[in-house]
Formats: sequence, structure tokens, C-alpha cells
Amino acid sequence: MQIYFSYQSSYCIQIHLFAARSFALLRDLPAIELSNFSYAMLRKPRRLGVLVILFLTLILGFKTVPSAITRYPYAVHAPMGETTKAELDFAPPLQTAGRHIVDANGKRYKLASINWYGGSDIFFVPMGLDVRHRSDIAKTIKKMGFNSVRFPYSDQMVIENPIVDPKHLQANLDLLEPYYDMREGVEQTQLEESAAGPRALDVFNACVTALTDEGITVIPNNHITNAAWCDGKNLCDSSWKNSQYGPICKIYQTTESWIENWKTIMKPFINNPLVIGADLRNEPRGLWGTMTWSMWASAAEQASEALLAMQPNWLMFVEGVSSANDCSGALTRPVQLSIPDRVVYSSHVYSWSGWGALVPYHKRPYPSFAKDMEKNWAYLLRSNTAPVWVGEFGVPHNASEGDLHYWNHLMKFLRDVDADFGYWALNPRKPEKYDDETYGLLEKDWETVVEDYRMKGMRELMGK
Repeated sequence: MQIYFSYQSSYCIQIHLFAARSFALLRDLPAIELSNFSYAMLRKPRRLGVLVILFLTLILGFKTVPSAITRYPYAVHAPMGETTKAELDFAPPLQTAGRHIVDANGKRYKLASINWYGGSDIFFVPMGLDVRHRSDIAKTIKKMGFNSVRFPYSDQMVIENPIVDPKHLQANLDLLEPYYDMREGVEQTQLEESAAGPRALDVFNACVTALTDEGITVIPNNHITNAAWCDGKNLCDSSWKNSQYGPICKIYQTTESWIENWKTIMKPFINNPLVIGADLRNEPRGLWGTMTWSMWASAAEQASEALLAMQPNWLMFVEGVSSANDCSGALTRPVQLSIPDRVVYSSHVYSWSGWGALVPYHKRPYPSFAKDMEKNWAYLLRSNTAPVWVGEFGVPHNASEGDLHYWNHLMKFLRDVDADFGYWALNPRKPEKYDDETYGLLEKDWETVVEDYRMKGMRELMGK
């Protein structure tokens, strides 16, 4: 089925509804008696007025439709709605074709992504909203050359969905306006006591909309169970479920509740084709030897099928085990879904990774580093089996010798295999103590780009 998409589609529907109502009005105008004259005397002038308004509305409305319709044709399995005010250089929806992600016309869409975090952390809100408006942050991301955002959330954010403290939204006061308007004249103390304001999911969704309005694709990421900085120390956050650990976990989670949280996250975006899929779980791992690829692949399939039942166009991003380092299990046990061409594998590569040989990557010679990349995930590209998105990697602005050693090796390998990528991170600060995010690509004003060796290397990957 061929569907034609336009962000003006809702406007066209309004035109059609207005036309239908107008014709009904012309047909059913009553001839009722008023005090000293008949309403029938007004029927002709009113009918003429309706005709004039109808004519002008149709002419002005349909004048804008053809250019929008011809701009975004694509084939879909299920309806998708309006998404963006920006011009797109690809035709959604996306799917996989061998080692590549492609658009509806078969043109490659290479993910050049940035991680924008905060929704997964203790304040339940994407960072930077106290400094700049979300739409301006989206514009900055686009100017930097990134076409997509990996957008983390925590399960605790979904479960509790708390009201966001206004201090985290000081540059996004439009998110507060409805709550203040509803209580006009109420003293500030009463407003605070009533705890009124946007909730975490409202803010998350508003940021996604701001990104897609700029033509940026978004991949929500289930980053962690408990809202916190992901340091890898809490066993209760090590995988998509923690029910096997009994009552020790503050946020208790089963596979079923994990999937329900995913449904809550994705439901608002069913009709937004620039929300292209779901990064199912960040860095799945467990106690030594207790997290097998087969276990994770089965859970990923279960979650994927539930989400694809909601919107069959979404891509399912499946990270490797051992903290997303290792996708080698897909060689003999691939993730298989009822809808084909939906699986994208994902790996994370940092300087301290490479524990299998007890030598981290910042100390490895290039042949050893490249051998690990081939074994862990690049074989999927070489064999034209499936796309791989290196969804996290990063280094500090003030790099050590080991950081540069790792970075140069990774850039060389990513150029060689032409893999999709996602840098960690956009943020200039971390949430809890407002510490500097040394891996961040923006200054503290959330606008000025840190122009250094990292942006230079990634622009080469982008072909810019």
C-alpha cells in the first residue's frame, strides 16, 4: 500500500471536515420565525456567505497540499501521522537491507547519532532544559551534523512519572504555562503545595517532539532500571529484569513489566515516523557467566514483538551482552522477528573495554583491537547480515595518551567498515552533583560546540 505523508495532513483533514459541515449547513438551514421577521429572509445571504468561506478555504488549503504530498511518499504497513516541520532528505519509514538501514526508496540512512541523557537519571529530566529551550538544543544538534538522537530513560521514570521540579525547566517555561494558567490568582505557596506541573513523561515527550520537528530521528533507549548514573555497580540495574534477585531491588522488574514500560514510552510516538525504533536495553550484563546471549535474544524478541504489534515500522535495536561489547552470539543465534528487516544490532566500545583478553583497548595495538571488533560485531557487516550501530563510544576533551590511542584506532576501524555510530554524549554536565561531563561536546551554555579532535573525527565519519 502506498501512503503519502505530510505534516500538513491534519490541516487537510480539517479542510475536509469544514467542507462537510458547510455543505450540511447549506442543506439544513432552518426556516424559523423570529420576532418580527422570518429567518428565511436571511437564508440566502447566509448561504452565500458560507459558499464564499468554503471556496476560499478550499483554494487556500489545497494550494499547499501537492508540494507536501510529493515530498514524502513511502510505503508502510500501518498508518503513520505527522512528524516534522523540517525538510527531510530521506523517505520514512526505515528498514534494514543486509548490512544497511535504508529508507522507503532503498536509499541508505546512516545513523550519525548523539546521546542526550538525563531522563534516565535522578531528576527524571533531559539535561539542559534549565539553560536552553529544547527546540534550540535540537537546532544545535542538527547544526553539529548529527541526524539522530539516542534518548535514554529509566524504568523508574516510567513507573513513578513524577512531577518535574520547575528549576530543571527554567528555559522551557512553556511546559509550565498550562499549570499556572489553570490556577490563575492562586498564591505561589499554594501552587507548590498542590505539586502541579508537567510530569517526567510529558517533558520526555516534548523533547522528542522538538527533535523530530527539526527532522532529527529519535531512538528511545531503556538505559537503566533505577534512575541513576549508570556506573555498573548496582546488580539490580544489570539487565532488563531483576526479579531473580528477589526483594533486594528497590525497583522490582520482570520481563513483563519491562515490556509494559516500553509500551508506555512508545505509545505517544506511534504516528511519528521520525521516532524510528527502540534501543531495547542498555548494556545487558549479569553476574559472571549468568547472562547468556540466548537469554537476552529471547527477551529482546519478546519485547520486539510487543512493540511491533503497536507499530510494525519500528526498528528494534539489540545491544550485545557483556555491557554491549559482544554481539558474537548473533552468528549462531540471531534475533528473529515475525516482521523481517527490523533488527539492528548495537555495540558499545570504550577505551576501557576489552576485558576478554585482560588488556583494555587503550593499550592494544591496532591489529588486536581490530580483531576484537571483527569478532564482536563487525562480522555482521562484512557478511552483509545486519546493520550494526556503535551506539556508545567517547573520550574526554583533554585526552590522555591512552585515550588518543583508542580514539584513533576506533576512528580508523569505523571508517573502514562504515558503521552507523552514536557518540556519548552531548551533555556538558552530569546530573546529580553537576560535575563536568568530560566526554561532552557542548560548553555549559548548551550552544557552543567544543571543536576538537572528536568533532573532527566524527565529521569524517559523516562525510563532511
